[in-house]
This record gives sequence, structure tokens and C-alpha cells, in this order.
Amino acid sequence: MCRHLAYVGLPEPVGELLTRGDHSLFNQSWEPRDMRRGGTVNADGFGVAWWIRGQVAADVDAVESRTLGAQHHAPAEDGHGSVPLVASRYRNVSPIWSDPAVTEVLPQLWSTAVLAAVRSATAGMPVERSACAPFTHGRWAFSHNGTVPGWTTVLPAVAAEFGSPPLVEAESHTDSAALWVIVRGLLDSLPPPADTDLSGAVVSPSPTGVATPTPSWAAPDGVEQRQEAPASAAPQSGETATPATVLRDVVRAVLAHAPDARLNFLLSDGNTIWATAWYHSLSVLVDEEFVVVSSEPYDDDPRWQPIRDRCLVTASLTDLSVSDLDVSADRERPRP
Repeated sequence: MCRHLAYVGLPEPVGELLTRGDHSLFNQSWEPRDMRRGGTVNADGFGVAWWIRGQVAADVDAVESRTLGAQHHAPAEDGHGSVPLVASRYRNVSPIWSDPAVTEVLPQLWSTAVLAAVRSATAGMPVERSACAPFTHGRWAFSHNGTVPGWTTVLPAVAAEFGSPPLVEAESHTDSAALWVIVRGLLDSLPPPADTDLSGAVVSPSPTGVATPTPSWAAPDGVEQRQEAPASAAPQSGETATPATVLRDVVRAVLAHAPDARLNFLLSDGNTIWATAWYHSLSVLVDEEFVVVSSEPYDDDPRWQPIRDRCLVTASLTDLSVSDLDVSADRERPRP
């Protein structure tokens, strides 16, 4: 289990987003408030991804420091002559509070998007840097908060259903790393997005939205709010695959084999955040200049809105949607 956070908005120091607020992700490593029997501390490593334009990445497929865990991916043309966003990352198997880079180096890096996690390793799984989220691939960064009971049997079966790459490609012998191989394979089949350069965006101030009883979350004016119908548990005829449907379909497939799985996914391409809430806590904060999706609120801002269990979230600077993750009744279990 872990705590994780994703940010999209105007440029911010990467390190500052890890330490922002009285209950920052940094603080949640030793004092989480809502772990739901998922451990007591998150001290088995951490990681953070941020997004840059491909031309400033290293001219290699992937270069990772064997001692520090920093990684850049090679530039990749999108077929239209432009260079898209790519995810870079820093990981360390030590607790986040023990790494001086968090306050001395990462604040010097600025990005319009960040995805970070602090880890509490499931019993029996390795404590190593390669097991720490986020997992990255091209423009994607991914984190999993939860566990898949019997994953060494369950996830090969799920991978076979989707025709996924071999799970031996997983960075570490963990359920989260294997899940990423499955999710990554499905994402690779999606068409490239219309890339938006947030680093040049100018956001006009607008009044803060007022929360209403239904839906249970609100956004500033100018941000489209949608409470969607339940996400179908089966592909619809003619449905277009998206990152949201990828996460939904993987959740559905895993639950078919492991009904007690805990599946809080967090995914971003540097422009949009997708998240699932399946057992563990999740909250959203929307401002005129940014959106944050986090396991726990990092401060007491009254605009934080909890996401109810069994939901799928899509969040960007212009859109926030929350839909139910629909599953069959025979997989029902008490909610936490």
C-alpha cells in the first residue's frame, strides 16, 4: 500500500509539491490518516515523476542512475513534427524523509505536472528501488495503491485476457509492477493525444465554484463538471478506448479473479489525471490554476472533495468527471 498524489497545472517546483501543506505527502510517509488496514507508515521508498519536452531528455532510450534513481526517456516524435511531453522520474528505496534531494534538488526542477508516491510494501514483496512507484513509459506515469491477493496467479490470467506483454518485463516482482505491464500494454494501443503545452498556458482568474450537495465535488467556473453514468463493466459496442476505459477494464478483470483486491490506480500523461478509488481513500482539489488528485488532502483547504469508493476520476484544468465503477453483484463486499 502507499499514498500517492498527482498534480496538473501551472509550473511548480517538483519538490514543493512533495512537501506542500501541513499534511504533505512527505508527512504522510510517517503519519498517514486513512490507511484502512494498509499499514501504519509509508517508509519503504518513494518516487516522483515530472514531465518535460522530449528534446531536453537524454538521447538514449532510458538512462537510470544506479545510485540515485533518476531517469530520463529519449525524445520521441509524435509523427507530426512536434516533440511531446515525456515523463522523467526520481526514485529511492529509502524513506522520503531521509533523502536530502527532496528539499535540496527537486525544488529546483519545475514542471506543469507531477505524480508521486510513498510506499508501504505488502508483506512478502521486495523492498527495492525498482518496486517504487511511479512506473513510467514514454509520456505515462503510473502508481498503484493497494494489493492483489494471489497476484502471481491472478495477474498472468489477466495478462492473457488482454494479450499483454510478458510479465517478466515488470521492473520488480510485485503486483504493482506487473499491473503496470498490463496497463502499459493497453495504453500503447491508444492513439496519441492532442498534446497541450501547459508551460505556455495563461489561466484567467475566475470565481471559485461553490460546492453543491449533488454532485459531492465542485470546480471553479470554466472547469466543466460532470457526474457520469456508471462505467460499464463490459465494453460497449463502438466504444472508443481511452486511458479511463483502460483503467476501468483492468479493475474489472482483476476483480473477476481476485474480488478482495484493492485497486486505487493513479495515471497521468502530463496533461490529464486518471484515477480509480477501489477500497482506499481518494480526494480531489480543483483550483483556477491547478488540479490535484491525492490519497489524502495535504492541507485543510475546504475545497478538497472526497471521492466515494468504487469510482473512476478524470481530471484536467478544463474538466472533472467522476463515474461509478460498475461491477456485478456477486463481487459485492462491505465498503470501508
